[in-house]
Amino acid sequence: MKILVVDDHALIRDALRGVLKELKDATVIEAADSRQALRLTHENPDLGLVLLDLNLPDRSGFDVLAELRGRYPATSVVVLSALNDRDSVARALELGAAGFIPKSASREVMLSALRLVFSGGLYIPPEILGGREPSAKRGLPAGGARPGSPRELGLTDRQVEILALMMQGKSNKAICRALDLAEPTVKNHVTAILKALKVRNRTEAVIAVGALGWQLRLPQDS
Repeated sequence: MKILVVDDHALIRDALRGVLKELKDATVIEAADSRQALRLTHENPDLGLVLLDLNLPDRSGFDVLAELRGRYPATSVVVLSALNDRDSVARALELGAAGFIPKSASREVMLSALRLVFSGGLYIPPEILGGREPSAKRGLPAGGARPGSPRELGLTDRQVEILALMMQGKSNKAICRALDLAEPTVKNHVTAILKALKVRNRTEAVIAVGALGWQLRLPQDS
Protein backbone atom coordinates (compact mmCIF):
# COMPACT_ATOMS: atom_id res chain seq x y z
CA MET A 1 0.00 0.00 0.00
CA LYS A 2 1.17 3.52 -0.83
CA ILE A 3 0.89 5.95 2.09
CA LEU A 4 1.26 9.74 1.97
CA VAL A 5 2.51 11.39 5.18
CA VAL A 6 1.60 15.09 5.40
CA ASP A 7 3.46 17.02 8.11
CA ASP A 8 5.61 20.14 8.00
CA HIS A 9 8.16 18.76 10.47
CA ALA A 10 10.86 16.62 8.84
CA LEU A 11 11.62 14.84 12.12
CA ILE A 12 7.98 13.77 12.46
CA ARG A 13 7.94 12.48 8.89
CA ASP A 14 11.14 10.51 9.50
CA ALA A 15 9.70 9.00 12.67
CA LEU A 16 6.48 8.03 10.90
CA ARG A 17 8.42 6.49 8.04
CA GLY A 18 10.16 4.27 10.59
CA VAL A 19 6.82 3.21 12.10
CA LEU A 20 5.20 2.57 8.73
CA LYS A 21 8.06 0.30 7.65
CA GLU A 22 6.59 -2.25 10.04
CA LEU A 23 3.48 -2.47 7.88
CA LYS A 24 3.74 -5.12 5.20
CA ASP A 25 4.31 -3.79 1.67
CA ALA A 26 4.00 -0.12 2.70
CA THR A 27 5.49 2.49 0.36
CA VAL A 28 5.77 5.93 1.99
CA ILE A 29 5.83 9.31 0.24
CA GLU A 30 5.93 12.67 2.02
CA ALA A 31 4.51 16.19 1.81
CA ALA A 32 5.40 19.22 3.94
CA ASP A 33 2.32 21.34 3.17
CA SER A 34 -1.18 21.16 1.72
CA ARG A 35 -0.20 22.19 -1.81
CA GLN A 36 2.37 19.42 -2.07
CA ALA A 37 -0.06 16.96 -0.48
CA LEU A 38 -2.78 17.64 -3.02
CA ARG A 39 -0.31 17.46 -5.92
CA LEU A 40 1.05 14.10 -4.75
CA THR A 41 -2.45 12.75 -4.21
CA HIS A 42 -3.34 13.70 -7.78
CA GLU A 43 -0.12 12.17 -9.14
CA ASN A 44 -0.61 8.88 -7.25
CA PRO A 45 -4.03 7.44 -8.10
CA ASP A 46 -3.03 4.20 -6.34
CA LEU A 47 -2.62 6.03 -3.03
CA GLY A 48 -4.27 3.97 -0.30
CA LEU A 49 -3.93 6.20 2.75
CA VAL A 50 -3.11 9.78 3.73
CA LEU A 51 -1.77 10.47 7.23
CA LEU A 52 -2.66 14.13 7.72
CA ASP A 53 -1.46 16.61 10.32
CA LEU A 54 -4.00 19.32 11.15
CA ASN A 55 -1.47 22.07 11.80
CA LEU A 56 -0.07 22.82 8.33
CA PRO A 57 1.82 26.02 7.45
CA ASP A 58 -0.25 27.04 4.44
CA ARG A 59 -3.80 25.86 5.18
CA SER A 60 -6.09 24.41 7.81
CA GLY A 61 -5.78 20.66 8.01
CA PHE A 62 -9.56 20.39 8.34
CA ASP A 63 -9.95 22.17 4.98
CA VAL A 64 -7.43 19.82 3.40
CA LEU A 65 -9.26 16.83 4.87
CA ALA A 66 -12.56 18.03 3.40
CA GLU A 67 -10.98 18.55 -0.03
CA LEU A 68 -9.27 15.18 -0.02
CA ARG A 69 -12.47 13.37 0.92
CA GLY A 70 -14.42 15.29 -1.73
CA ARG A 71 -11.95 14.84 -4.59
CA TYR A 72 -10.56 11.40 -3.73
CA PRO A 73 -13.29 9.47 -1.89
CA ALA A 74 -11.56 6.12 -2.49
CA THR A 75 -8.48 7.24 -0.53
CA SER A 76 -8.70 6.88 3.25
CA VAL A 77 -7.50 9.80 5.37
CA VAL A 78 -6.36 9.37 8.97
CA VAL A 79 -5.67 12.48 11.04
CA LEU A 80 -2.46 12.43 13.05
CA SER A 81 -2.40 15.45 15.32
CA ALA A 82 -1.18 16.96 18.57
CA LEU A 83 -4.78 18.12 19.03
CA ASN A 84 -6.83 15.33 20.58
CA ASP A 85 -9.78 17.08 22.19
CA ARG A 86 -13.29 15.80 21.60
CA ASP A 87 -14.29 18.68 19.32
CA SER A 88 -11.31 18.15 17.00
CA VAL A 89 -11.91 14.40 16.83
CA ALA A 90 -15.64 14.87 16.15
CA ARG A 91 -14.98 17.46 13.43
CA ALA A 92 -12.44 15.21 11.72
CA LEU A 93 -14.87 12.28 11.73
CA GLU A 94 -17.67 14.48 10.42
CA LEU A 95 -15.42 15.49 7.51
CA GLY A 96 -14.83 11.85 6.64
CA ALA A 97 -11.61 10.86 8.41
CA ALA A 98 -11.17 7.12 8.85
CA GLY A 99 -9.48 7.66 12.19
CA PHE A 100 -7.82 10.13 14.54
CA ILE A 101 -4.45 9.23 16.06
CA PRO A 102 -2.87 11.55 18.65
CA LYS A 103 0.82 12.25 18.03
CA SER A 104 1.39 11.22 21.63
CA ALA A 105 0.29 7.65 20.80
CA SER A 106 2.87 4.90 21.16
CA ARG A 107 4.30 3.05 18.17
CA GLU A 108 2.19 0.00 19.04
CA VAL A 109 -1.03 2.03 19.32
CA MET A 110 -0.36 3.74 16.00
CA LEU A 111 0.23 0.45 14.21
CA SER A 112 -2.88 -1.11 15.75
CA ALA A 113 -4.94 1.93 14.74
CA LEU A 114 -3.72 1.76 11.14
CA ARG A 115 -4.37 -1.97 10.92
CA LEU A 116 -7.91 -1.32 12.16
CA VAL A 117 -8.42 1.30 9.44
CA PHE A 118 -6.99 -1.04 6.78
CA SER A 119 -9.53 -3.69 7.82
CA GLY A 120 -12.39 -1.24 7.30
CA GLY A 121 -12.77 0.00 10.86
CA LEU A 122 -12.63 3.50 12.29
CA TYR A 123 -10.11 4.43 15.00
CA ILE A 124 -11.07 6.82 17.80
CA PRO A 125 -8.67 7.55 20.69
CA PRO A 126 -9.70 5.61 23.84
CA GLU A 127 -9.39 8.77 25.94
CA ILE A 128 -12.15 10.32 23.80
CA LEU A 129 -14.38 7.26 24.16
CA GLY A 130 -13.83 7.26 27.90
CA GLY A 131 -14.41 10.97 28.40
CA ARG A 132 -16.85 12.32 30.96
CA GLU A 133 -18.63 14.77 28.68
CA PRO A 134 -22.38 14.17 28.41
CA SER A 135 -22.07 13.07 24.76
CA ALA A 136 -19.81 10.18 25.80
CA LYS A 137 -22.61 8.82 27.97
CA ARG A 138 -25.25 8.85 25.29
CA GLY A 139 -26.35 5.38 24.33
CA LEU A 140 -26.73 4.26 27.93
CA PRO A 141 -30.24 3.48 29.10
CA ALA A 142 -31.70 4.82 32.33
CA GLY A 143 -29.95 3.29 35.29
CA GLY A 144 -26.53 3.37 33.64
CA ALA A 145 -26.34 -0.33 32.59
CA ARG A 146 -24.53 -0.78 29.31
CA PRO A 147 -26.40 -2.84 26.68
CA GLY A 148 -24.28 -5.83 25.74
CA SER A 149 -25.30 -5.79 22.10
CA PRO A 150 -27.21 -3.64 19.57
CA ARG A 151 -30.14 -6.02 19.79
CA GLU A 152 -30.46 -5.37 23.51
CA LEU A 153 -30.95 -1.74 22.54
CA GLY A 154 -33.77 -2.76 20.18
CA LEU A 155 -31.92 -2.53 16.86
CA THR A 156 -32.98 -4.90 14.09
CA ASP A 157 -30.57 -7.03 12.07
CA ARG A 158 -30.88 -4.59 9.16
CA GLN A 159 -30.15 -1.64 11.44
CA VAL A 160 -27.08 -3.43 12.78
CA GLU A 161 -25.85 -3.83 9.19
CA ILE A 162 -26.42 -0.14 8.53
CA LEU A 163 -24.69 0.82 11.79
CA ALA A 164 -21.68 -1.33 10.82
CA LEU A 165 -21.42 0.59 7.55
CA MET A 166 -21.80 3.89 9.39
CA MET A 167 -18.84 2.86 11.55
CA GLN A 168 -16.84 2.54 8.31
CA GLY A 169 -17.71 6.13 7.39
CA LYS A 170 -20.13 5.16 4.61
CA SER A 171 -22.61 7.78 3.41
CA ASN A 172 -26.32 7.01 3.05
CA LYS A 173 -25.86 6.60 -0.72
CA ALA A 174 -22.97 4.19 -0.21
CA ILE A 175 -25.08 2.21 2.27
CA CYS A 176 -27.90 2.08 -0.28
CA ARG A 177 -25.54 0.56 -2.85
CA ALA A 178 -24.00 -1.89 -0.39
CA LEU A 179 -27.33 -3.23 0.90
CA ASP A 180 -29.46 -2.62 -2.22
CA LEU A 181 -31.90 -0.40 -0.34
CA ALA A 182 -33.78 2.76 -1.29
CA GLU A 183 -32.36 5.96 0.19
CA PRO A 184 -35.55 6.86 2.15
CA THR A 185 -35.39 3.41 3.75
CA VAL A 186 -31.79 3.94 4.82
CA LYS A 187 -32.61 7.42 6.18
CA ASN A 188 -35.45 5.97 8.26
CA HIS A 189 -33.16 3.28 9.68
CA VAL A 190 -30.43 5.84 10.47
CA THR A 191 -32.98 7.98 12.31
CA ALA A 192 -34.07 4.95 14.34
CA ILE A 193 -30.44 4.08 15.12
CA LEU A 194 -29.69 7.60 16.37
CA LYS A 195 -32.81 7.55 18.52
CA ALA A 196 -31.91 4.17 20.03
CA LEU A 197 -28.38 5.35 20.83
CA LYS A 198 -29.71 8.66 22.19
CA VAL A 199 -27.36 10.68 19.95
CA ARG A 200 -27.87 13.63 17.63
CA ASN A 201 -25.81 12.69 14.59
CA ARG A 202 -23.69 10.01 12.91
CA THR A 203 -20.45 11.16 14.52
CA GLU A 204 -21.91 10.86 18.02
CA ALA A 205 -23.25 7.43 17.01
CA VAL A 206 -19.74 6.28 16.07
CA ILE A 207 -18.34 7.58 19.36
CA ALA A 208 -21.18 5.98 21.35
CA VAL A 209 -20.67 2.58 19.69
CA GLY A 210 -16.95 2.79 20.42
CA ALA A 211 -17.68 3.62 24.05
CA LEU A 212 -20.07 0.67 24.30
CA GLY A 213 -17.36 -1.65 22.95
CA TRP A 214 -19.49 -3.26 20.24
CA GLN A 215 -17.61 -5.08 17.48
CA LEU A 216 -19.88 -4.82 14.47
CA ARG A 217 -19.40 -7.04 11.44
CA LEU A 218 -21.29 -7.27 8.20
CA PRO A 219 -22.61 -10.76 7.22
CA GLN A 220 -19.90 -11.20 4.57
CA ASP A 221 -17.24 -10.40 7.21
CA SER A 222 -18.39 -13.19 9.52
